[in-house]
Amino acid sequence: MNHSQSSSQGQQQSSEGRHDDDDASLSEFLASLMDYTPTIPDELVEHYLAKSGFQCPDVRLIRLVAVATQKFVAEVATDALQQCKTRQAAVVKDKRDKQQKDKRPILTMEDLSKALHEYGVNVKHQEYFADSPSTGMDPASREE
Repeated sequence: MNHSQSSSQGQQQSSEGRHDDDDASLSEFLASLMDYTPTIPDELVEHYLAKSGFQCPDVRLIRLVAVATQKFVAEVATDALQQCKTRQAAVVKDKRDKQQKDKRPILTMEDLSKALHEYGVNVKHQEYFADSPSTGMDPASREE
């Protein structure tokens, strides 16, 4: 047996070993999904999967979709919060802004739209949506 044959056999055994490790890791992960209760209920995931034409009796797959959805929503929310903080930091520079007494972030549709746009989701909202923290307040209480 020459050097190239033994080298290719070693690589083949190595890749088979990694493949077995990947299978074992996947099996462990799927088994752990049975003990995990995701934030998004199984029934809700099943409803939207069925609405899109996908039906699966395996609870592990339903929970995997729920976990992926939860991760997506968390990432979008984090990005929207960053957009909000950036927007509010720009407003803070204007010392005359009276609404900055309260430092709590106020998320707007614009913040959410920008965050979703980064993931390829384009949101168009109607003109009547409230994009201002003072929208809906009593006109007498607004300080403009």
